[in-house]
Amino acid sequence: MTIASTNPVTGELLETFEEISDSELGSCLDKAVSAFSRARVTSFGQRASWMRRAGQLLQGDQEATARMVTTEMGKTIASARAEVAKCARACLYFAEHAEALLADQPVSPAAVGATLAYARYQPLGAVLAVMPWNFPLWQVIRFAAPALMAGNVGLLKHASNVPRTALYLEELFRRAGFPEGSFQSLLIGSSRVGGVVRDGRVAAVTLTGSGPAGAAVAAAAGQALKPTLLELGGSDAFIVMPSADIEAAAAAATAARCQNNGQSCIAAKRFIVHEAVADEFEQQFVEKMAGLTIGDPLDETTDVGPLATRSGRDEVEGQVEDARVKGAEVLCGGERLPGPGWFYPPTVLRGVTPEARMFSEEVFGPVAPLYRVATSRAAIDLANATAFGLGANAWTNDVAERELFIQDLEAGAVFINGMVTSYPELPFGGVKASGYGRELSAPGIRAFCNLKTIWVC
Repeated sequence: MTIASTNPVTGELLETFEEISDSELGSCLDKAVSAFSRARVTSFGQRASWMRRAGQLLQGDQEATARMVTTEMGKTIASARAEVAKCARACLYFAEHAEALLADQPVSPAAVGATLAYARYQPLGAVLAVMPWNFPLWQVIRFAAPALMAGNVGLLKHASNVPRTALYLEELFRRAGFPEGSFQSLLIGSSRVGGVVRDGRVAAVTLTGSGPAGAAVAAAAGQALKPTLLELGGSDAFIVMPSADIEAAAAAATAARCQNNGQSCIAAKRFIVHEAVADEFEQQFVEKMAGLTIGDPLDETTDVGPLATRSGRDEVEGQVEDARVKGAEVLCGGERLPGPGWFYPPTVLRGVTPEARMFSEEVFGPVAPLYRVATSRAAIDLANATAFGLGANAWTNDVAERELFIQDLEAGAVFINGMVTSYPELPFGGVKASGYGRELSAPGIRAFCNLKTIWVC
C-alpha cells in the first residue's frame, strides 16, 4: 500500500514513505510493552508534566504544524490553526484533570462487610489507534491525551495519506519527555491492521473511520477478546423550526456543512426545515453557500479548500449526480471545478428522493440536501431515518420543542441552537452505525482502564 503525502490543491506527490517490515513492527510492539511496564507505575504528576509540555509544544508549533496539515490534506489554514489550538487545549485539560477523573471510587465498607472497599482505575497497556485523515491531529490527540494520562501507551496507525502528520505526532510526545516507546506511529498499510489487533502485545483498540473499517477491526478484536471503541460515520440532521432565529440558523448551517471542506463526521449533512420557514431559510442558506470563496487553503481569504483525495472528490460528485438523475434540483454548485486539484463547490439540493444514494449515505463533502416537514414529529422521524447516530442540531426557541428534540433524536449528541462540536469536558461518540463507546471527558479517560474492585477485611 502506498504511504504518501500528496498536495490536494495540485495533486503533486510530495513525499513517499516505506512501510516498516514485520521485524520492525515487532520491535515497535516490544518497545510498547516495555514502555507500559514503566508508564503504569509513573505518577500522575510526572505524566501531567509531560502532557502539559506536549500542549505547550503544540502552541509553539502552531503555524508550522498548521501549514503541514493544510498542505497534506487541504483544510484551510484557519481551520488547521484552530485544530492545533484545540489539541493543545486537550493536552492541558487532561494534564490538569486526569488524576481527579481516575480517583478511587469508595463505597460504604459496612454495606459490603469489609473494613475498606473501593474501585480503582488502572491502565490496560498498549492501545492501538486506527485514525483517519480529516482531523489528522485532533482525532489522534483525542485518544492519546487521555490514554497516556491514564498510564497506557499508544500505537498509531494513521491514514496513509497523512504520514508527515503521523510522524510529527510521534516526535511531539518524544519532545515532551514521554519515554521511548510511549507513543509510536506505525507506518503500515490497512491490510496489516488485523494482525496488530490480534497480537498479544496490544491490549485494546480504538478506531475513527468508516463503518466497514470499524466492523473489520471490531471483528478482529472480538476474536482476541479485546475492548474496542469505535467512532464511525455520521449523517447529522440540522433541524430548523419556526421559532428559530433563521438568519443565525442559516449562518450556522453554512459553517456546519462546510467545516473542514465538508469532511467531518459531525458536520451537519441533512437539513430538515419546517415548511413555515423553509422558503426563508432556503434563500439565506443558498445565498451563503454560493457566496463562499473556494481556492488555495493557504490563502487567508479562502473559505473552502479541496477535498483531501481524488477518490473522495469523485465519490461526492457521483452522489450529487445520482441525486440529480433521481429527481433532485441543484440550487447552487453541483459541478466539479476545472483545473488541477480535488475541488468541489458548496452545493445545495432540493427534493432528494429516498431512492437517491444521498438520502441514506453519508456525503463527505460540502453538499447539503434540503428537506421540508410539517411538524416537529415529522422532523424527528426524518432525522432518525438513517443508520447513523453521531450528532444532531435543532434550532428552536420553543421550550417544549427543545425537550422533545433532546429526548427523541437518536444521536450521541444533540446541540440546540448551535452546531455540533467536541470539547474535552464533554463525552463524544455515537449510537447505531456511528459506533459505540465515548471519547473525551471522564468516559474517555476511563475507556481503556481496568476498573478493579478492592475489598479489604
